[in-house]
Amino acid sequence: MQEVDVLALSQQVLWATFALSIVFGAIAHKTHFCTMGAVGDILNIGDWSRMRMWALAIGVAMLGFNGLAAVGWLDPTRTFYTQARVPVLSLALGGVMFGVGMVLASGCGSKTLVRIGGGNLKSLVVFAVMAIAALAAMRGVFGVARVQWLDTVGFTMPGGQHLSALLAKTAGLSPAQGALWAGLAIGGGLVLWSLLRPEGRSGDVLLGGIGIGAATAALWWVSGVLGFVPEHPETLEAVVLATNSKGMESFTFVGPVGYVVDWLTYFSDKNKVLTLGIVTVPGVIVGAWLAAWRSGSFRWESFRGTEDLVNHLVGAVLMGIGGVTAMGCTIGQGVSGVSTLALGSFIALAFIIVGSVLGLKWQMWRIERSL
Repeated sequence: MQEVDVLALSQQVLWATFALSIVFGAIAHKTHFCTMGAVGDILNIGDWSRMRMWALAIGVAMLGFNGLAAVGWLDPTRTFYTQARVPVLSLALGGVMFGVGMVLASGCGSKTLVRIGGGNLKSLVVFAVMAIAALAAMRGVFGVARVQWLDTVGFTMPGGQHLSALLAKTAGLSPAQGALWAGLAIGGGLVLWSLLRPEGRSGDVLLGGIGIGAATAALWWVSGVLGFVPEHPETLEAVVLATNSKGMESFTFVGPVGYVVDWLTYFSDKNKVLTLGIVTVPGVIVGAWLAAWRSGSFRWESFRGTEDLVNHLVGAVLMGIGGVTAMGCTIGQGVSGVSTLALGSFIALAFIIVGSVLGLKWQMWRIERSL
């Protein structure tokens, strides 16, 4: 393969990513897809509709990823989610921080982008602060503490932490068979649970769950199949093109927000190039804006007062640091990560939910106290 082909292929990956991100943003805005909202609906009014939407998205993404792995198109080991090391303390603490933060900031990373597309100026502030906090957690002062104190606490799974590999090893199956049966069992179970009740079969739930899940699986294909080069013409090594992690990626919205600010700040540096993660950010905003414009729901919105501003600033910092520490957000770990069946993603997701419940309970306590 000639070098010009690699460059052209990278551009194809970025354009395909941008298109899928627009779809993601439009669907998320149309269906009010929101993890914090799903947890809040259950706690406040006992409504499980959005939780079933989220579970459906996970199930569809899981079936897609492991189906692609079963036919040999994707190698689960080419993503950082399935690395052998499971940093339990980072996943747990980061997950709780992110969960609390998204409550204070009125939504997770993806919801922040969707709200920006809908005209929410509060989310624009959250975006900027979360990006700075994420960069500090990746390579700054918080990053040093994370690497030295948190990432060292965990365990290693030599065969990889994805449950399909564990199933294949214990049951004497091939990796492809392990991916097939594990994906069908867990992903299919989530889809079935989502569709069991009437609220799980409404139009918005089906559109949000199937649409977000399919877009996540499609981006895995873009990254891991379209963007995979078995032998780079310069290094003669296998490479995944246009990703920050150098492995295949799908949707996640904490690290990429930081990468966007880094790319814009150091644009003249030739080493700063567009990546899959960077492109998803404007794509989701554009998709949400198109959906808001078409529905006539676009409107400017700002802070109600100082307390509202402080809550969003604290929430943004917690999301930036927590999302990097937990290696992903409600989409990065909660949909993309768990679709790979990575044990660490399930741990992070569980603690993100714990953090969101704590944050929502605190908010409810404050409201009751003020009455």
